[in-house]
Amino acid sequence: MDFLQIGLAFIEGLALIISPCILPVLPLVLSTSIDGGRRRPFGIILGFILTFALFALGSRQLVVLFNINLDYIKYGSLALLTLLGVLFLSEKLLARFASLTERLANFGMQSSNIKRDGFLSGIMIGALIGLVWTPCAGPIMASALIQIIRAERNLNAIMLIFAFSFGAGLPMFIISLTGRKLIMKLRFISNHSALVHKTLGIMILSSIALISFGVNAADLTSWNNKATAGSDKLQGALATPYPAPEFAASDKWLNTPNNQPLSIKNLKGKVVLVDFWTYSCINCIRTLPYITEWDKKYRKDGLVIVGVHAPEFEFEKNMDNVKQAISRYNIKYPVAMDNNLDTWINYNNQYWPAHYLIDKNGMVVYTHFGEGQYQETENNIRVLLGQKTIGNSTEDSGLNYNISQTPETYLGYARTEAFASPEGIIMDKANNYSLPGFLSVNNWALQGNWTIHKQQIVSGSGKSDLQLNFNARHVYLVLGSASGKPIKVSLKLNGKAVLNTAGKDVKNSSVTINNYRLYDLIDQGKVANSLLEINASESGVEAYAFTFG
Repeated sequence: MDFLQIGLAFIEGLALIISPCILPVLPLVLSTSIDGGRRRPFGIILGFILTFALFALGSRQLVVLFNINLDYIKYGSLALLTLLGVLFLSEKLLARFASLTERLANFGMQSSNIKRDGFLSGIMIGALIGLVWTPCAGPIMASALIQIIRAERNLNAIMLIFAFSFGAGLPMFIISLTGRKLIMKLRFISNHSALVHKTLGIMILSSIALISFGVNAADLTSWNNKATAGSDKLQGALATPYPAPEFAASDKWLNTPNNQPLSIKNLKGKVVLVDFWTYSCINCIRTLPYITEWDKKYRKDGLVIVGVHAPEFEFEKNMDNVKQAISRYNIKYPVAMDNNLDTWINYNNQYWPAHYLIDKNGMVVYTHFGEGQYQETENNIRVLLGQKTIGNSTEDSGLNYNISQTPETYLGYARTEAFASPEGIIMDKANNYSLPGFLSVNNWALQGNWTIHKQQIVSGSGKSDLQLNFNARHVYLVLGSASGKPIKVSLKLNGKAVLNTAGKDVKNSSVTINNYRLYDLIDQGKVANSLLEINASESGVEAYAFTFG
């Protein structure tokens, strides 16, 4: 759950109170609240929130169904915001816009002349107010809609919708309860409208200029930190460092003398980087070259890297599988097998990968979650080691993420979404599935005999197909063999053999599954919408999750 995005959506909802059409609409909210009973204000706000929620959900589904490029929506929203900024700078244009809004408000006032004073009538009035206000609020709503549409999980989208709607409805709800006194106070804005509008116009146009030049909030907030590169100051340091939690006693250790456990207590005097990872996670895999390089460069200077292997799937608890991964990625530093997630819980961790940097006094002074920020992390390692000049730092790789990219897709019933076979999910029982007439983007479906378990799907006897309509450049899939014997599966991309678009693990349009791991299936060279077909001609193929890049 991205709480920062949810918080921003709430603030964007609150920001609607300063839109130029707020004053004509507020009397509508006030009059309908006063005319009705005590429950009507609650109904009005609920109706208003439902109107926006349905609009936002509908927009998200249309984007997914028709595979609309979100860059177009982004540019469209910037154009709307530019128009709004220009309107704020011109009193004449703003007056014409306000006149149009007032007509809409008057129409809503007439339409909402409902004599019933209960909760249900309030919902009807709130829905009408929402419809009236939507055209005016559109430029500000566009920013929130972008977040909602690009949310990788339906739960995130719902939370964003709720946060924005609550932010938009909260001021109206307060107004409906407090009455005319608050309306009079808001007229202060009206009395100083020219100055307020021009200030807002400049702010909006300045923001658009920053966005157009690729500047984002993260860049602005980290400016001071970047300015200290090569100094004796940490970049992005925690405001309040805290004692590093201990590793769990239940962890099994690899790459230590006699596989003996390490402890934070005994590592005091060293700089420690704790890396939470799991070997089938593509994001973790992409960070490993940086971490192994830091181990080579700084171990002699007192850096201790500890990889805490926190499994996501059952097969990742197998020590032999982890040993193979350690060998494959040339990991020389200690690795704790946190099969029960006890160390994960000790650190209150929620992410793969996650990095915790601990100073010589045993205090966590810096954290980073996910990929990227390699220069910053290395600089902080050097600072803690007393190497004040950053020198030839590790370069950040380009994280080529497209906002319309298909999200991570789990296949087991515990976490799956967008399953499109008409039979629906039959849990833990072999079943014959069929493909839908049309497979929408980001959806997947099965054909033939499959068993859908909590974490994975398993092919049955005969010809079994897995299809995925995706939008990405790279496609990866976690696969395994139930029998432990190598199994070959064949691939097609858009109905053709996978040749020029083959990933690293594909040979002659097929993949040999010889152990449980992440397989690199497709590299299209650029982000594109395609249909991937995976054919398992024998039973025992286990598939867990797709990831993309």
